[in-house]
Amino acid sequence: MINILANDGISISGIEKLKKNNFNVDVNSVLQDELSDVINQKKISVILVRSATKIKKDIIDKCPDLKIIGRGGVGMDNIDVEYAKEKGIHVINTPAASSSSVAELVFAHLFGMVRFLFISNRQMPIEGDTNFKKLKKSFSAGKELNGRTLGIIGFGRIGQEVAKKGIGLGMNVLAHDKFTKEANITLNFFNGEKKTFTIETKEMDYILKNSDFITLHIPKTDEKAIIGAEEIGKMKTGAGIINTSRGGIIDETALMFALDKGKLSYAGLDVFENEPSPSTHLLMHNALSLSPHIGAATKEAQDRIGIELADQIITYFK
Repeated sequence: MINILANDGISISGIEKLKKNNFNVDVNSVLQDELSDVINQKKISVILVRSATKIKKDIIDKCPDLKIIGRGGVGMDNIDVEYAKEKGIHVINTPAASSSSVAELVFAHLFGMVRFLFISNRQMPIEGDTNFKKLKKSFSAGKELNGRTLGIIGFGRIGQEVAKKGIGLGMNVLAHDKFTKEANITLNFFNGEKKTFTIETKEMDYILKNSDFITLHIPKTDEKAIIGAEEIGKMKTGAGIINTSRGGIIDETALMFALDKGKLSYAGLDVFENEPSPSTHLLMHNALSLSPHIGAATKEAQDRIGIELADQIITYFK
């Protein structure tokens, strides 16, 4: 029997599918520094991770019997993908499974930002019974998303899913991508009707200068932050920015400075430079809408991820 270690968990639907096909699935999480020993002791052939566990060169070298490294999600920066392939290890991920969930979180942050829910939810429990009128006045300058311009940096599956939701809200959608020149965005309506929009991508500077809100959907690189002080300086005064992609894509120091000076009005962060211990100063900032890296953390997405991983594993071995 082939042994699988789902170190960061896997959905029940994924486990059931694997077990029906005679795979043994272990969901007991192992500490990073004990991982290679456990893989060898338990004769693990497949290691499945999400963002918490790292599978780098040291583990790959110590675990010669590994056949598959699987990432439940899109980003692969916690895996030495090319090195694993050089060693004959099959590397898989689930790029399409969580697109809708991440896109919905983008708009959860967006709606919360423009209507000040991120800060009113903190202050209402403290002052709601004594300063109701004051709070009402403070949070009465909200904006509607309809008619605003949404800039999407990174126009792959998730970026295109964000575009669908933005178009549905009546937003003007702009996009930038290094590899995609244009994309057909099809909205499927409840009654079976469809409407397709073609979006041609623009240069990054154009997106920065012309967007009311910017959302990031690009992989992390080893280079400097993609959105730093220079890029923020090109954005509209009073704009907002959202990162549900990877920590480190935005220079957090430059972001807080821009918020303090009023260059940006608000930001939404689901990911952070120093996960799982983000800067306390960042977490306490009153212009930030925050969530703890939950972009793909919906029941529906986790079911799709588990089944997609299971299908790829079953196909590989059988």
